[in-house]
Amino acid sequence: MIKDHSKKYNDLTKSMRELGDKIPETMNSFNALHKAGIAEGALTSKTKELIALGIAITVRCDGCIAFHVHDALKAGASSQEILETIGVAVLMGGGPAVVYGSEAMEALEQFAVLED
Repeated sequence: MIKDHSKKYNDLTKSMRELGDKIPETMNSFNALHKAGIAEGALTSKTKELIALGIAITVRCDGCIAFHVHDALKAGASSQEILETIGVAVLMGGGPAVVYGSEAMEALEQFAVLED
């Protein structure tokens, strides 16, 4: 195991709450933006989480990978849908996306075990 993605998710959730206490206006606005961005519309929330995951991989954001793998699963994404999202990210992001895509695959495996 390279990273404990569940721990990363939980640690970041706690840190973001603390940040919200220190800069509530900014974090409340960010949370509202997140809620609006992921809301059901022409695209499902699941599809939007998969898009966010692909972006997280290509921009190399560890915390974002943990969050969006977790949230994609919660939104109903299958393991295969997440793996194909990783494939698209590799297409668009090249070698570095392979590394972060591997981390996303590891996160998928860890979160899937927790859900069982």
